[in-house]
Amino acid sequence: MAQVEEIRTYIQEGLPCQALEVEGDGRHFQALVVSEAFRGKRKVQQHQLVYQALGPAMGTEIHALALTTLTPEEWERL
Repeated sequence: MAQVEEIRTYIQEGLPCQALEVEGDGRHFQALVVSEAFRGKRKVQQHQLVYQALGPAMGTEIHALALTTLTPEEWERL
């Protein structure tokens, strides 16, 4: 079963992040990912980039992941 730190590591190693927050209970997780890589992409494409970073853990170790994806500019406006 994936843990918060493992998920954080998968995302950081697979996607350049300006900010990253991950929370969860061992099965269900929430992540806030801020990345320049999201610029010009629709939300579904942004989420796909995160899923790619998670690799095979998505759907096996990670059963539910609620994502909030933002560009650095969107993050600054919050």
